[in-house]
Amino acid sequence: MPDYKLLITATAARELAAVGTKKDRQRIVARIRSLAREPRPLGSQKLTAREQYRVRQGAYRIVYEIDDVERTVTVFRIGHRKGVYR
Repeated sequence: MPDYKLLITATAARELAAVGTKKDRQRIVARIRSLAREPRPLGSQKLTAREQYRVRQGAYRIVYEIDDVERTVTVFRIGHRKGVYR
């Protein structure tokens, strides 16, 4: 089965650049890359009010959408758990 294509919005890219430490950024990038192989990994949850999913990486959350027809994963938000859903 071929991998999904990863797309990251400009907003998510800015939020990633603003993450606290380099080590946290590296872990988040690794988690995003793993979404290409498995877009619904163990621990991911579908958000109730939207057609989006979220996955945890430490104290940070990655909010993304899956398009199974186009085989794409689009990352919309990356942020600390206390403010990412606002």
